[in-house]
Amino acid sequence: MKKLIFTLFLTSISIGYLIAQTGNLEVGQKAPDWLLTDASKKEFSMNSWAGRVLQVNYVDPDEQDLNEPYNEVLDKAVKVDKQIDSLKFKGIGIVDCKSTWKPNGLIRMIAGNKAKKFKTTILFDYKGTLHELWGMPKDSYSVVILDKNRVCRALYKGKIPESENEKIIQQIIELTNE
Repeated sequence: MKKLIFTLFLTSISIGYLIAQTGNLEVGQKAPDWLLTDASKKEFSMNSWAGRVLQVNYVDPDEQDLNEPYNEVLDKAVKVDKQIDSLKFKGIGIVDCKSTWKPNGLIRMIAGNKAKKFKTTILFDYKGTLHELWGMPKDSYSVVILDKNRVCRALYKGKIPESENEKIIQQIIELTNE
């Protein structure tokens, strides 16, 4: 009986470890593609921006301001300083609808208006697709930088330290020049 319990215990730990290891995007790894919709229900995948360096902001709506300082620096580098070629780079937001208590209709309305105002793309992950495919944490704000071949070049889970802002901008500039 003790052997059976011990075997079951080891099996459950092994299965848990294997499950935890699947779907964890890491730097240097090609990112699995996805299909998500915007507020107008138009479908997008990473191929929608083929040939561009892609920044994906995966955001729990309850954490939407967490990386605002970084986003302001990035916005300035693209729109004001023109350090980053907007024809070679695309930043998008993906709303992690599964991690919030807010109703999907309200989230779509707010994000849809924000997308129009800032002329950006905001998509909605209703089922937690990127939790499974990429291992994105719940209740957080993650930033993923993908090169033109969709290989992960940077991954930040949670708040980006201000000391990293310029490093990320330089990395994006280098990737867009490849």
